[in-house]
Formats: sequence, C-alpha cells, structure tokens
Amino acid sequence: MKTETRTEDLRPYEFLANNSKEIIEKQVGSHRQQHSYAGTIIGFTVLFIPFFLNSLAGSNQTIQLISILPVALFIGSILLMLSIFRGKPLDQALSVTKYEDLLKKSYKEILHYEIEANKVSYLKNNASTLKANKRYMQGVSLTTVAIFIAIVLLLVNTFMTIEKAPTMVQVVGNIKGQLKPVPNNSLLKTTRPITPRK
Repeated sequence: MKTETRTEDLRPYEFLANNSKEIIEKQVGSHRQQHSYAGTIIGFTVLFIPFFLNSLAGSNQTIQLISILPVALFIGSILLMLSIFRGKPLDQALSVTKYEDLLKKSYKEILHYEIEANKVSYLKNNASTLKANKRYMQGVSLTTVAIFIAIVLLLVNTFMTIEKAPTMVQVVGNIKGQLKPVPNNSLLKTTRPITPRK
C-alpha cells in the first residue's frame, strides 16, 4: 500500500504576507508624502506673511487691525503642520532583530508571523496617520481661509489707495515767464503767431 505525501499549499499565506507588506509600504509612503506637502505649505506661508504685511504698510488702520486675523490663521496652520513632524515614525512591520528566531521556524510559521506583524504594525500606524491627517486637513483649511482673507484685504487696500490718490497737474505752457499749473480737466491752449524766417 502506497502512502501519499501531500505538501501543504502555502499560497494563501504567501498572498496575505505580500499583500499586508504592500499595505504597510503604501501607508508609510503616504505618510512621507504628507510630510512633504506639509513642508511645502510651511515654506509658502513663511514667505507669504512678510509679503502680505509689507503690502499693507501705510494702509488704513482698520485694514491693519483686520490683517491680524489672517496672520493668526497662518501661524496656527504652521503650528499644526509642525506637529505632524513631531509624531513618532511609523512601524514597518518585521523587525531585523527577529530574523535569528525565525530561522528556527518553518516556512509556514514565518509567513504567519509576518502576516501578524504587518497587521499589528498597520493598526499601530493607523492611529498615528489618522491624527496626522486630521491636523494636516485643519492646517490646509486654516491656510485656505487665511489666503482668501489676505487677498480680499490686499484688493480693498489697492482700491482705497487708488481713490485717495491726489489729482495730478500738468504744466501746459509758459505764460509771462512763469510756469502755471493747470488741472487735468481744463484744456488750455496757447496760440502764437508763426513768423516765417527770412
């Protein structure tokens, strides 16, 4: 009587191990990309605040008081973005220190251990990424509102400056050896007889 030896199909374990590893890699990659976006927003905000304040120099006192609001929103956005960088680094599943112990186990046990390690890492990382996403979205919202208010204030200040601009005068002609300022509205023409040269 022949005995059949069947090898256990480990394809489901391999699939789950690879799939869970890809999920962790995507999670870490998304977190790094978010850090990059946060750094870009911080850089833009830091450059925009001095430009905004310089553009409102010498403007109406009311506009200068209102300009405190977008500056405060910008500062709040910067603090939220910086808090993302203060978070703990994400866990990347299987630790190198476990390799020696895993060498004593079977292939199935190694795959099972990797699946569990990826699962634990994902759950731990998920709490950090959710908190970081919330702060990031709050920072983006504050930056958007601050930019909108800043643009409105800059436009209002520009229109008010145009309205307050003094009326320009133009020198048209020389009457009795003195220059006489003439308003723009008036049309003053001096006619002199032209004598042909001999």
